[in-house]
Amino acid sequence: MSKAYDVIVIGAGPAGYVAAIRAAQHGKSVACIDSWKNFDGSTAFGGTCLNAGCIPSKALLESSELYERARHEFSTHGINTGKVSLDLATMQQRRAGIVKQFTGGINALFKANRVTGLFGHGKLIAPGKVEYTPHDGAPETLSGEHVILATGSAPIELGSVPFDGTRIVDSWGALEFEQVPARLGVIGGGVIGLELGSVWKRLGAEVTVLEAMDDFLFMADQQIARDAQRQFRKQGLDIRLSAMVTGSTVSDSGITLQYKDKGNHEVEVDQVIVSVGRRPYTKDLLASGTGVELDERGFINVDDECRTSAPNVWAIGDCVRGLMLAHKGSEEGIAVADLIAGEVAEVNYGVIPSVIYTAPEIAWVGKTEEELKKAGIRYKSGTFGFAANGRAKALEQATGMAKILAAADDDEILGVHIVGPMAGELIAEAVLAMEFSASAEDLQRTIHAHPTLSEALHEAALAADKRAIHAINK
Repeated sequence: MSKAYDVIVIGAGPAGYVAAIRAAQHGKSVACIDSWKNFDGSTAFGGTCLNAGCIPSKALLESSELYERARHEFSTHGINTGKVSLDLATMQQRRAGIVKQFTGGINALFKANRVTGLFGHGKLIAPGKVEYTPHDGAPETLSGEHVILATGSAPIELGSVPFDGTRIVDSWGALEFEQVPARLGVIGGGVIGLELGSVWKRLGAEVTVLEAMDDFLFMADQQIARDAQRQFRKQGLDIRLSAMVTGSTVSDSGITLQYKDKGNHEVEVDQVIVSVGRRPYTKDLLASGTGVELDERGFINVDDECRTSAPNVWAIGDCVRGLMLAHKGSEEGIAVADLIAGEVAEVNYGVIPSVIYTAPEIAWVGKTEEELKKAGIRYKSGTFGFAANGRAKALEQATGMAKILAAADDDEILGVHIVGPMAGELIAEAVLAMEFSASAEDLQRTIHAHPTLSEALHEAALAADKRAIHAINK
């Protein structure tokens, strides 16, 4: 006989494991299947985010920033450390330890919430029927009243620069370097490329970023993007725009990347990170006849509530439409579990924040100025630079700005964009304000502690009405 559950979740990344826990909190019997294997063959829940993405990359970003500050900034504070040296092995051990702690934490959460965690491959064979194949066993059939597909995404590979796992790697491989490459090529100047390129630049690599798009961070507000680009170039990142990579040649002496902009060019590097985006991962997920439909790009088709075209089959996270962000997937997982339990639930896709964890950080939520212009929406804009923020100056991070876009008619906040210290934390205030349809005046009249970085948002809101206190209004 097959084992029966109320809910079966395929995938234990930030979308899947959150959905499983929430469903169990509603009193449902839940099984969560995950196929993840580490390089050493060990298994772990948490998907790309915890094992090879969000968490380990932030650990290395923090370590590399401290190394950079110790070499170039501490003396400004009157702290003399002598010669600073890099112990990359210890840095990597710390990263691995953090990953192990967090993935192990999911095991504990599953046990506490009575979620049955299963390592192996899950395949939907019919609505309510899942074939589960353990890594070291024979397949068996599980039945579930509801099935949630949360299989995530995988890096896109370039045919002209194929992965070899050592010298040409994806974002996961870029976290595992045992030595700092002398010359590092990064193909793709988006979130992942900038974060990983920044890590290895601070640790001593000469980094060249090849971005095919004409605009730097085309998805971000361009005033913010231009400011960030200037700062990254000052830090020594060689960012080349309109650079379409056409091929690669690997030899004992290095890797030659060929690319085109207005002409044909080459750049010599020792290792390459390919970070040109991610694709939905649905390999061997669906048997024929399940009724679940995919779009032309391989994403699972869902409605606004994450229902697929098959009865009682849901899909969430990176394998469906929308931003490929861990927090987006988690919120979809919570909403679907609540809907299964008969509760009212929704995800407000208009206020999902995006963060790039470089130094300085970049964060935004809502509409960019370019989007508002294209839509013909009348708006007003207020900016405030961190150079005039006391807390930023004390942190020796007084660069960048906060920007608020508000409707010209009713003053509702339409978008908030930040480049500067702790932007990823500051954006939460903007998300909350927009969730409650706050106006720029609401932020103007909200008391912000002094001295704090959050005062930059307060002043930007004031600047939208030319009322900034600590800047000259124009």
